[in-house]
Amino acid sequence: MAYPVHRPRRLRRNPVLRDMVRETRLSPGDFIYPLFVVEGRDVRRPIASMPGIFNLSVEHAVAEARQAKALGIPSVLLFGIPNHKDAHGSQAYAKDGIVQRAIREIKAAEPDLQVIADVCLCEYTDHGHCGVLEEGHVVNDATLPLLAQMAVSCAQAGADIIAPSDMMDGRVAAIRRSLDEVRLTEVPILSYAAKYASGFYGPFREAAQSAPKSGDRRGYQMDPGNVREALKEVALDVEEGADMIMVKPALAYLDIIRAVRERFELPVVSYNVSGEYSMLKAAGQNGWIDYERVMMETLTSIKRAGSDLIITYHALEAAKLL
Repeated sequence: MAYPVHRPRRLRRNPVLRDMVRETRLSPGDFIYPLFVVEGRDVRRPIASMPGIFNLSVEHAVAEARQAKALGIPSVLLFGIPNHKDAHGSQAYAKDGIVQRAIREIKAAEPDLQVIADVCLCEYTDHGHCGVLEEGHVVNDATLPLLAQMAVSCAQAGADIIAPSDMMDGRVAAIRRSLDEVRLTEVPILSYAAKYASGFYGPFREAAQSAPKSGDRRGYQMDPGNVREALKEVALDVEEGADMIMVKPALAYLDIIRAVRERFELPVVSYNVSGEYSMLKAAGQNGWIDYERVMMETLTSIKRAGSDLIITYHALEAAKLL
């Protein structure tokens, strides 16, 4: 039967009814909040292309993490920006590196907050690429031991979850093997499994000071036109030992999130990336959109597509509204 027997508007009559039948719900527990940690003391430097987001020295990162925890956000994702960079990104796996220090301080202040360490070399290399560079080309197999070293170093500093974002082939297996060798068998791996070579990363590269000095990352990050390849990448990472899988970016790749959700049973994480955040901020500041409404609609769409968790710079603002 159709109209007039069926009137879908009956369940939209008032806010209480709409809330009762809502299919997709957000909560602060769905969010992971990224933090950019830099050397120095009392640094809280605004990132021009990401209003409301800052480069933070360790003590300010601790304060920001505490705020996230108080709002019900269960996890932060750490990116470290060192003062010294070199060809092999040695500060990425230094025992007293910036991200290792931040991990220790945040875990000391908030033991129950889950700290995720992003594992990649791009913020630590003087050339800005995610691995070892030879004759302008990122060498896959020579990069794997360095990523594994960084993973072990971060886990030993207290990171709860290791998140490799480099897109080298075989890095999940290399990291899992290295963690297991030092008896860190309980540390899970959140793999950036389907990470696309996207134009939406621009503001992040300002925040993390990680833009490549030459070339780009299309030789190791995925082509935006590919779906089947994303499923292959995820399947390989699952086979290598990933415990959670990520799709990055989120908004232009909602179909990928849905395809991954339907194919795999592991927790799916999506990264609502810097460009997506900055577009909403700019439109809101210009009065072109209702910022808070569109922010919540955006986050809902990512969860509706199939994400269990969302990495987002909106986390604090969204959690306050929820």
